[in-house]
Amino acid sequence: MEEAQPSMTYGELLRNANFRTIWFGQITSLLGDWFNFIASVSLIALLTGSGVAIGGLFFVRMIAPFLMSPISGVLADRYNRKYLLIASDLVRFVIVLGFFLVRTSEDVWLLYTLTALQLAVSNIFFNAKRAILPDVVPHRAIGIANVLASATWSVMLAFGAALGGLVAGTWGIYPAFAIDAVTFIISALFIARVKMRVHPGPHTKSQQPISGLQQFRDGLRYLRKHSDIMAIASHKAALYLFLTAGYEVIQVRIAETVFPIGIGGSLSLGLLYGMSGIGSGLGPIVARQITGDRLRAIRLAILVGYGLSILGLLVISPLNTFGMTLTGRLLHSLGTGIIWVFSTQLLLYLVPGHVRGRVFSFESALFTFSAAIVSLLVGNILDRVPDLTAIIRWTALLSTLPMLLWALWHRRGQFTSPSAQET
Repeated sequence: MEEAQPSMTYGELLRNANFRTIWFGQITSLLGDWFNFIASVSLIALLTGSGVAIGGLFFVRMIAPFLMSPISGVLADRYNRKYLLIASDLVRFVIVLGFFLVRTSEDVWLLYTLTALQLAVSNIFFNAKRAILPDVVPHRAIGIANVLASATWSVMLAFGAALGGLVAGTWGIYPAFAIDAVTFIISALFIARVKMRVHPGPHTKSQQPISGLQQFRDGLRYLRKHSDIMAIASHKAALYLFLTAGYEVIQVRIAETVFPIGIGGSLSLGLLYGMSGIGSGLGPIVARQITGDRLRAIRLAILVGYGLSILGLLVISPLNTFGMTLTGRLLHSLGTGIIWVFSTQLLLYLVPGHVRGRVFSFESALFTFSAAIVSLLVGNILDRVPDLTAIIRWTALLSTLPMLLWALWHRRGQFTSPSAQET
C-alpha cells in the first residue's frame, strides 16, 4: 500500500457519475439530519428542562443503531446496497412526519420512539453507504473519496446545524422537521440514478435467516483472527466513549444555560455544532495533504487527532467566553475528524468486500453502545454536579487513555497488510 499508484484528484473523482450521484444524495440527506437533530434537542430541552431527559435522547439516538447493527451489517453484505439506501430514505421520510405529533411534555415518549426508529433505519443506510464506496470508485480513489464523503458530512454539520439552529430559533422547531422529511425524498431520487453491477460475496446465495446468523458469526471470526482490524474498528468507540458522546450532552447544557441564544439556546447550539462541522471537515483534508495514502502515516495522524481533541476540551473547560468555547470546539473537532476519517480509510483499504458490511456494523455497534451508555451517565451527572468545568476537564484527562493505547500499538508496528485479508 505504501507504493500504491497515485490517488485521484477531487475533480477526477467527481467525474465518476456513480460517486457524484451518491454524493449529491448524501448532501441533501445530511442537511435534513442536522435540522432534525437540532430541532429534537431543542424541543426536548424546552419540554422538560432536564439533563436526564436530554441524556436520554442521546441514549436513544445511539442504542437504536447499536441494536440494529448486527442486522444492518448482514443486510449490507447480502443485498443490493443501492436498494438498501433507497429503501432507508423512504422509510425515514415516513418516520420523520411523526415528529409533528410531539407537542407537550407528555409526548416525550413519542419523540424517543420516533428517534429510535429513525436512527435504527439510518444505521442500515450508514453501513450500506460506507460499504458501497469501493463498489463505485476504483481502488486508487478510495482514500480521496472517503475524505470527501467525510468532509461533506462535516460541511453539512456546519451548515445544516447552523441553519437548523437559525430556523428553529427564529421560526420554530417544526419547520425543521418538515425540511428533514423532504430531504429524504430528494436523496432517494439521487441514489436511484446509480448504475452498478452487483458482485455477490461467497455467502450471499442463501437467504434463510439461519444463513444470516452464520454470516454474522463469520464476521466476528474474521475480527478475532485479525487483531489489527479489531483495533482499528475500536477507534470510533473510543472516540464516543471518551471524547464525543459525553461532551455533546454537556454542550446542550452549555448552549441552554451558559451561552443561550435563540429559543432554548437552539441558535447557540447550532453555532457550536457548526464549528464542529468546520473542524471535522478541515482536519482530515489538511492531514491528508501530509499523509497521502501511506498507511503508517495515517496511523500516526490518528494519534495526533487524539492530542488535538484533548487540547480542545481543555480550551473549552473554563467557559469564560462564547468565542473561546467555539475555538475549543474547533480544535476538538479537528482531532475527532482525523480519527473518524482515517480509521474508516484504513478499514476500506484492509477489509475485503464480502465481509466489509459486517466489519462496519461491528464498528457501529461498538461506538453506538459506548455513546448510549456515556450519554445516560453524563446526563445523570449534569443533574447532580453543576460544575461543567470540572466535568469537561475530567473528560479530557480520561481521554488520554485511548491515545496512550494507540501510541503503544503504533510503536509495536505489527500491522495487517492489504495482502492478508482472507477470512
